[in-house]
Amino acid sequence: MSSEELLRSRGLRVTRPRLAVLDVLAEGGHLEVDEIARRVRGRLDSVSIQAVYDVLAALARAGLSRRIEPAGSPARYEARAGDNHHHIVCRGCGLISDVDCAHGGAPCLDPADGHGFEVDEAEITFWGLCPDCQMRRAADD
Repeated sequence: MSSEELLRSRGLRVTRPRLAVLDVLAEGGHLEVDEIARRVRGRLDSVSIQAVYDVLAALARAGLSRRIEPAGSPARYEARAGDNHHHIVCRGCGLISDVDCAHGGAPCLDPADGHGFEVDEAEITFWGLCPDCQMRRAADD
């Protein structure tokens, strides 16, 4: 399905900024808004940071992107949305990688007391050191 068809299928108007942001997210990674805006400007020449925020919010509401915010980090966005995956974050350099859920569909965990909520997602973040930071730590020892 093309980006235009994808936007229309979710009830969104097709605009150049939306197409550009979708293209940037499709390149992969867990990107901060400033990086997304920089890459979008390379495609469109001119787009405000507020326009990028607005597009990202619309894409997230439509289930075409996912917003994550690991503790102590700015919000990041990814194209991988609508599945049940988690993240692992390096305490050294901040690298974020996807981790498939080992327990299947969402929510993969149920709280002991849901306080009347209908729980539809459990967000899990694993923390540790990536291989590069492990090597740097070993070299420093």
